[in-house]
Amino acid sequence: MTAVPNAGVAPADPAGTAAPPAAAAPRLWAPYLLSLPALMLFGGLLVVPLAMTVLLSLNSFGFYTGIQDVWQFGNYLDILTDGYFHEVFLRTFRIAVSVTLLSAVLGAPEAYVLRRMNTPWRGICLLIVLGPLLISVVSRTLGWALLFGSTGLINQGLMAVGVIATPIEFMYTETGVVIALTHVLVPFMVLSVWASLQRIDPQVENAAVSLGAGPFTVLRRVVLPQVVPGILSGSIIVFALAASAFATPAIIGGRRLKVAATLAYDEFLNTLNWPLGAAVAVLLLLANILIIVGCNRLVERRYKQVFE
Repeated sequence: MTAVPNAGVAPADPAGTAAPPAAAAPRLWAPYLLSLPALMLFGGLLVVPLAMTVLLSLNSFGFYTGIQDVWQFGNYLDILTDGYFHEVFLRTFRIAVSVTLLSAVLGAPEAYVLRRMNTPWRGICLLIVLGPLLISVVSRTLGWALLFGSTGLINQGLMAVGVIATPIEFMYTETGVVIALTHVLVPFMVLSVWASLQRIDPQVENAAVSLGAGPFTVLRRVVLPQVVPGILSGSIIVFALAASAFATPAIIGGRRLKVAATLAYDEFLNTLNWPLGAAVAVLLLLANILIIVGCNRLVERRYKQVFE
């Protein structure tokens, strides 16, 4: 029997190239097809309502004619030229900055102390810090309203020990709003700084101490530069939530101390001027984005070596 040479072997491709597989084209579109449901959900719940709000802000409103479907920038001009709106927006961002600074001052050391605790106590204290997040913001704010009253626990306690002679006005003041918002938002700062502290090797601090650095120098030169990303991210979260907060300013500040969120609420539901309320909401969103992105760029440029 004579053997047939190269039996069962496919002939070589004279051009030296192989045809691409048929499934290559569908694979290119696979990531987009898989992310399509999430993109549709994102567009339906965020992009479409924002676009409708922007379009609504371009309409006009009259007490006798109602909302008129016209395209104009009168609402934005009223906000930009009226001193009343200037005062409301300045108060909003003044409160947000104060809450952010207080949250950083309280939250960063708190996270550092939690990190240095031993295992049994660390979990308990972390649960105490994060426990308020499990309670409604309205309930926590109402608790502060009871404490801030002229007959509340704070004023009565200070008067009992002779520190003050008359009750301090916390309700319907910026001070009361800042204190209550700080209590509500400081857990977000603790979480952000805690995440940054988890990436620090404890031996780095021991090495600094062995080289003669004191405790304050270790905190300032070793720990603080490495937790800047956590403080930055926590400040962004706290500032955004404080600037757009509604429940706490509405309860503690009342109708006499308006911020942008309560102003938009009043325009929508009290005066029924929906276009003006939409314009306030859009300007608040744009101002938040510009401030947050600008601060983020400045800090990242200053601490570039930390973020790389």
